[in-house]
Amino acid sequence: MERSYKPLLFELLAHFPCVAIIGPRQCGKTTLLGTLPVPWRIHDLENLSDYQVISRDPDLFFRLNPERIAIDEAQRFPELFAALRVAIDRDRGCRGRFVITGSSSPELLRSVGESLAGRVAIIEMAPFSFAEIRHKIPPMFLTLLANRAPAGVYPLQIEPCHQLPLQHDFWFRGGYPEPWIKNNSRFHALWMNNYIGTYLFRDVARLFPGLNANRFRSFMQILAGVSGQVINYAEVARALGVSQPTARDYFQIAHGTFLWRQVPPYTRDAVKRIVKHPKGHLRDTGLLHYLLRIPDLDVLLAHPIMGRSFEALVIEEIIRGLNAMGIGFDYYYYRTGGGAEIDLILEGEFGLVPVEIKYAKGVGKRQLRSLSDFVRERSCRIGIVINNEERVRLYDENIVGVPFACI
Repeated sequence: MERSYKPLLFELLAHFPCVAIIGPRQCGKTTLLGTLPVPWRIHDLENLSDYQVISRDPDLFFRLNPERIAIDEAQRFPELFAALRVAIDRDRGCRGRFVITGSSSPELLRSVGESLAGRVAIIEMAPFSFAEIRHKIPPMFLTLLANRAPAGVYPLQIEPCHQLPLQHDFWFRGGYPEPWIKNNSRFHALWMNNYIGTYLFRDVARLFPGLNANRFRSFMQILAGVSGQVINYAEVARALGVSQPTARDYFQIAHGTFLWRQVPPYTRDAVKRIVKHPKGHLRDTGLLHYLLRIPDLDVLLAHPIMGRSFEALVIEEIIRGLNAMGIGFDYYYYRTGGGAEIDLILEGEFGLVPVEIKYAKGVGKRQLRSLSDFVRERSCRIGIVINNEERVRLYDENIVGVPFACI
């Protein structure tokens, strides 16, 4: 399966001495390292012999191996980063020398920020996107968005995509590569159960040794229930029997280890009373559905979580796609005290773009009022509706509807 991050990896290696690939366990980081050509060599710090070779004297290791070295799970040996900085500074003008990967962003990013600032480019990797599943990378939708195309261009450039069954299968199962490729429902359930155990007892327990593992497992179940909602820390704290600061810490742990995505509110240039609490969702819909014990697509389509799950699917698809293209941007949600709401606000090199997400095929004019008002009040170039229409459709001069299957 061709990964959309591969061109970005080689582009960054042409400009930086080191590239760091971060992301959740089992999202494909090691497989991406395998695309590095000879004479690149890969060392895995979860392999005892590789760990011993590097940890015995990291400065000497880099003097013996000054370039084309990839180190997997680099956060396992924090002293590596200081030695890597010294190695890079010995020949600062030489590009494309090192690649490191890591599965726990709090530890890895802190080390990178302290030791490798200005010397490293970062790729945030995720499980499969729907665009990768259907071999459309980069999708035309994101190309048009990045190029600041006006709304009227989208219907002309984006072809209809008739892959609704595949889309729903991807939505239900999520994007983790191994269960997707194995394509076996029993294996999927076993893999998810073991993944949660691995996440709890290898990543979280190692990063936060004082954490109550049983209470954090209960917190994960709560995460599934509040996915897609504005977060009320007091309610979560009461449900867990912990203090509000502890509940906030749990959310930060989940976000920092790529399980959860916290989406901040858009409050800039507010002309109305704005809801300022953060929103969030589980990043992988397959994991969400497993934690909620949703056994199949029919149950999902009748489940109260359905709309919020589809919203998370779309948001992750867009964020993953833009990250893979190396485009700088920020993301938010928007909600006013009067009830106006927009699911996703993107702000980046392409400008300010509000995105409304609807599972339904048809979208009425009243449903677009919040989007239309936001576009008008902030003079946005374009507003986007992601839905399940059969083709791209213009709703007015500045608002375009795009089927999810086309993004």
